[in-house]
This record gives sequence, C-alpha cells and structure tokens, in this order.
Amino acid sequence: MSFVPNTEAELKEMLQTIGVNSFEDLIKDIPQEARAGKLEINDPMSEMEALKLVNSLAKKNTSNSQFTSFLGGGIYDHYIPSIVGSVLERPEFKTAYTPYQAEVSQGTLQVMYEFQTMIARLADMEISNASLYDGGTSLAEAFLMANANNKKTKFLIAGTVNPLFLETTQTITAGRKLTYEVCAKPDGSADLDMLREKMTDEISAVIVQNPNFLGTIEDVFEIEKITHSKNALLVSVFNPISLGLIVPPGKYNADIALGEGQPLGIPVSFGGPVLGLFTCKEKLIRTLPGRIVGMSIDSDNNRAFTLTLQTREQQIKRERATSNICTNQGLIMLAATVYMETMGKQGLIDVATQSYQKAHYLASEIAKIPGFSLYNNLPFFNEFAITTPVDVCEVKEEAEANGFFAGINLIKFTDHKGLLIAVTEKRTKQELDDFVNILKKFAK
Repeated sequence: MSFVPNTEAELKEMLQTIGVNSFEDLIKDIPQEARAGKLEINDPMSEMEALKLVNSLAKKNTSNSQFTSFLGGGIYDHYIPSIVGSVLERPEFKTAYTPYQAEVSQGTLQVMYEFQTMIARLADMEISNASLYDGGTSLAEAFLMANANNKKTKFLIAGTVNPLFLETTQTITAGRKLTYEVCAKPDGSADLDMLREKMTDEISAVIVQNPNFLGTIEDVFEIEKITHSKNALLVSVFNPISLGLIVPPGKYNADIALGEGQPLGIPVSFGGPVLGLFTCKEKLIRTLPGRIVGMSIDSDNNRAFTLTLQTREQQIKRERATSNICTNQGLIMLAATVYMETMGKQGLIDVATQSYQKAHYLASEIAKIPGFSLYNNLPFFNEFAITTPVDVCEVKEEAEANGFFAGINLIKFTDHKGLLIAVTEKRTKQELDDFVNILKKFAK
C-alpha cells in the first residue's frame, strides 16, 4: 500500500471532518493493553533490519494454532485442505483486479458459475448469486429483498438469530422503517404459539436460523406452514456444513436462504475476511442482490460465461438499483469453490457427521459434571450451550491458561447466560477429554 504523507493541518482537517479532535479520540475504544504502543525507531534502518523488527512484533500476536478452539457463533475451526491455499496463491487469481463489469475473465466467471451451482445444490434452492460480503450483510439484503417484493415493513424472527447478523441488518436498513419482533422461548428456540399469534397479513417475512444461534435445530416445517399461511416470505439462515446432515432450506420451501460461508475452506483469521451466501427461488431473481453469472455460447458456438441481469445493480441503475452490492467476494468465493470441489458430496457429509458425533460426545460428558448442564434438551448439530456453576469468565480464563478457547460467553451477545461451545471434525477425543477435565475443576 502506498504511503501518502499529510501535513499537520491536513490531518487536523480530516479529524475534524469526521467529528473528533485528535487521533487518540479516534481509537479511544481500543483497550490500552491491546495496543502495540509506539515503535521505538530513532535511526534509519535497512530493509533487512526493518523486516526483523516487523517479524518480532508479529510474533507477539496470539496464533489460533496455539489453542484448541471450541469457538463458534458463525465462524468455525474446520480443516482446510492444502490445495485451497495453493490455488488462491496463483497470481492470476490473487493479483487480479477486483472482478467487475465486462472485463471479468472467462476463468473468473467460470469459478463464479461453479460456486453458484454448488451453493444452489447444497441449499436445494433454485438460484444463487456469486456471493456477498458476509452472513450479516446477507441477512440485511434478505430484509431489503423481501420489502422490495411485497412492500411490507414488519418482520418476525422465529427463535434466536445470530445477534451480530441482526446488528448488521439494523445498520444497513436504517432509515427504511423496517421493524422486527422476536418469537422465542426462554431457551432460545422458536415459540410457535407466539409466531402464530403475531402472524398477520402485514408481515413481510419470517426469519429462522437453523441451527439457531444457540445451536438448536428448529421445527422449520411447522414454521414454514405458519409463514406461508399469510403469504409472507420464509427466510432461512443456514450453516453450509450442517447441510451435509440436516434438511436443506429448499426442502422446507424457503423463499430466501442465506448463510455465512466461512466454514467452506476459509481461515478463522481474526474474524475475516469471510463470505456471504445468498440463494432464493427463481421468481425472486429480479430483486436478488449481487452478481449472477450465466452460461451461454459465443459467436463461434463455444461455451461462454457472462454476467447476467446487471440491471439490478448500482453500476447501471444507480439509485434505483435493488442493492448497493455490485461485486462479490472474489478470492474468498474461490476458496469456498475449491473446498467444495475438493471435498465433494461425501466429504461434506463426513465433515458434518464427525462434527455432529464429536459435539454430542462432548455434550454428554459435560452434562455428567456436577454443576454443569445443557441449556436445553433439544436437538442440535455441532454447537450447544451450557450453564456453568461459576462465572463463565472464570471457565474461559482457566481453559485459555491450558491452551483451550472454551467457547463464547453468551451474555456478551444475548440475554442468555452460559457458554456456547462448537465442535468440528478437527477435534480429537483426547482434546475433548482434556477439555472436560478442565471443566471438572469447577464441579459443584
């Protein structure tokens, strides 16, 4: 990245323009202990010396590989085949200009087409776009898409949807006067009686996450009946890996289905970059956000890929576009494509099965510890919530001291108190047993 020097006067003007008086005001929310501090660089350095300094600073970062991770909540520690990184490192992909409009190469368009095809088949939906930014923006676009189709502004949420997705949705849809109510029981699962009561002709769409944020598998078939009884749209939020085992959105007649694509061969990193998945029924295609690649033939009768239905996008329709999204997560989408092609149908089933079985083994062992209990006894896939006999922060600190990321403290994101634990195929029985032994220290 180029370095652009600015004078003190220019810096002051920029800070004032965005409403702060100093650079410190701009970063005040970053805790002091998380800051690297000022670099003590007094004398000029050679390139070799500068690289040594930078590498020494980088080693202070905590590496995810140093810990056994039970973190989830949308981003999961799955194994990534080495071929994924190898393909991403190819210069024709890695250094390509952001794929945009007519100059997109046939190779890039083919990858998009294959990605769309596999995501549509995975979710059992009719149409998929070529990806969005992340799961949160995908949910926001689903709200806007439903509103664009039926002009209604009220939404219902069946059960517990990822709170970060909802925060993103509120930010993106601000000013559109879209409102939602949550129909959930105390354990976080969908309250079907409340959903029936709230379901009126004024509802634009019902949103259900399956499995929900607490890991529970919802009664999506009953939710679909309630939703369509008033001609509202059914929006499903899915974990792509879970579809190796549980029923896909298309099977329960979802109108829009979306999800976070990070589990498909994308590193955990520090929470990004990630990938938005977005699918729908064909009848909604004109208001589908993002890019769609189609296959045709050229003047020589050869197969050709091309961007289609671009009149939906801002580069052509400007303020009348259905979405401000007119590109896709090109490199991250490529990673997901290579991952799915490498794993194949049986590979995805195996990953889902191992994640499911190991999660249930761990849940059963934790439930045996005095003072610990499962948040509910409902079906789950690879993620579940537990209550702890001591403050969750104590459990997390002890686990981290022993090389484990114990999970997510629910109170930071929801009204629920407990620990959200996710298990993937990477976890060994020894790791699961060692984690249980750590929790046993808090038995009461």
